[in-house]
Amino acid sequence: MKGIKNKLMLIIGCLFIIIGLLIIFFNIPYSSLKNEFNNDLEQTIQNTKIEKDVFTEDDFRSYPLAIQKYITNNGFIGNQKMSYLNIFFENTDFIQDPKKIKLKMDYNQYNFAKRPARLAYINSSIYGIPFEGYDYFFNEIGGMKGVIGKKIQIFNQKGSDIDKGALCTYLAESLFIPTSLLENDIIFEEINPFNVKATINLKGISVSGVFTFNEEYEMIKFYTEDRAAVKDDGSVDYIPWTAKCDNYKRNKDGINFPNKLKAIWNYPDKDLIYFDGSVKYFSFK
Repeated sequence: MKGIKNKLMLIIGCLFIIIGLLIIFFNIPYSSLKNEFNNDLEQTIQNTKIEKDVFTEDDFRSYPLAIQKYITNNGFIGNQKMSYLNIFFENTDFIQDPKKIKLKMDYNQYNFAKRPARLAYINSSIYGIPFEGYDYFFNEIGGMKGVIGKKIQIFNQKGSDIDKGALCTYLAESLFIPTSLLENDIIFEEINPFNVKATINLKGISVSGVFTFNEEYEMIKFYTEDRAAVKDDGSVDYIPWTAKCDNYKRNKDGINFPNKLKAIWNYPDKDLIYFDGSVKYFSFK
């Protein structure tokens, strides 16, 4: 009996040591995925020319009236043309499948104006185990990586459908950084006073969507059918997708910016709000 008891105590002791080592490892700041994000971000910033000019009404004279009113009413005229935008969402709800656990995550994204680029780092945990994600459109390539426990890659989505979807997301957020409208091949077509179709073309990829504005010409919705949903088995299905913006607030420079954003898959039977975020802060450079 004494031998069994000693073995049991030894096993328990080893388990505590392993758990302790895992806790220490999970709390080490270094992460290979975050390091990849930081390297790509640094490279993109280094290759980005910082704008010095300011927005004028003449810049948007040829655009549909709704776009002109959006630019004017939301405080961009007279402000410096921005080269990139950083948005940080804190404690954001994220769910890809209603049958699975809902995650709480921090989402740190950068949108660049000159050449379409969008980089986002995701920090979360699943049952106490660190989960990280990297959502990107970088060098004309889109992708989404997920790592659990800082070492185990659980998905790495890429391919032409992902490229197209990532460019769609960039288009949906292009009005947040109006310099992108001037620098990229984005074509606008007025549907009516409050709805404008937009199409972006980039090296053989073309995606479209419709921007909707309220009576104050705040952009409140973007709708597209060009964004693919990737299932767990890797299969792709093109589902209507909507991004919604509200709770606009002005910063110190008078720029009116949404503080609530939702991303929604419009499935035939019901809508799935898979991203429901509140903006902790945003800044332009």
